[in-house]
Amino acid sequence: MERYVQMKESIYDLAGRHPEAIEIMVELGFRDIAKPGMLQTAGRFMTLEKGIRLKKKDAEEVKDAFRQRGFQIME
Repeated sequence: MERYVQMKESIYDLAGRHPEAIEIMVELGFRDIAKPGMLQTAGRFMTLEKGIRLKKKDAEEVKDAFRQRGFQIME
């Protein structure tokens, strides 16, 4: 199965395909997404790209973390 992350895809859709993506995001400091109900609400419109800007994270660091776990990054 091909594993990929689309930067403009909703976190909700990403987690639906790859539940382990939430664990990766929490490790990177996106802790809010693990709170009850957040994935079903904010996760439906929040993208990884928007989350990086909102949390002022280094985009390359986030992409590298996903790559290290076997994901391809789709811009």
